[in-house]
Amino acid sequence: MPSTFESTSLAGVVVIVPKVFGDARGFLMETYKRSEFEAAGLPVTLVQENHSRSSVGTLRGLHYQREPKAQGKLVRVVRGEVFDVAVDIRKGSPTVGRWVGVTLSADNRKSIYIPPGFAHGFCVVSPDAEVIYKTTEEYAPDYEFGIRWNDPALGIDWPVAAPTLSERDRHWPPFSEI
Repeated sequence: MPSTFESTSLAGVVVIVPKVFGDARGFLMETYKRSEFEAAGLPVTLVQENHSRSSVGTLRGLHYQREPKAQGKLVRVVRGEVFDVAVDIRKGSPTVGRWVGVTLSADNRKSIYIPPGFAHGFCVVSPDAEVIYKTTEEYAPDYEFGIRWNDPALGIDWPVAAPTLSERDRHWPPFSEI
């Protein structure tokens, strides 16, 4: 059941489009297959899975974990729709400070792989959404950090002007301070 791996403008950030087999009973798709990821140049070992539910207008992010606990994330939506964003924060990268956004939904069934060295966030654009993401490193609160979601230096074109944010996400520093 091969998936299609689509490169983005940021090296390492890849959109995965699964092959979906459907019939009168429903559908089946593989959401992760190590051999396919390795063949696509993504030698990924996933160690934790998280599941969130959020209402329309909720923005979660921009989050990341610092070394030595930096996380790669494989993100997909199982209900609703989100605008998902990855920001390159790798020092010395030719694309540092640039971002890429993709629509992930239960209908399009796409996933996105975001490697370590990127901040991640998403905004819910449907009445609600459930997001499942697997990570390459376990959650380590001592290494958790973030960037201000609306930092003008990043210029992310979020689909909402006044999102619902957690208290923590309201107070992350700008990109220039990380």
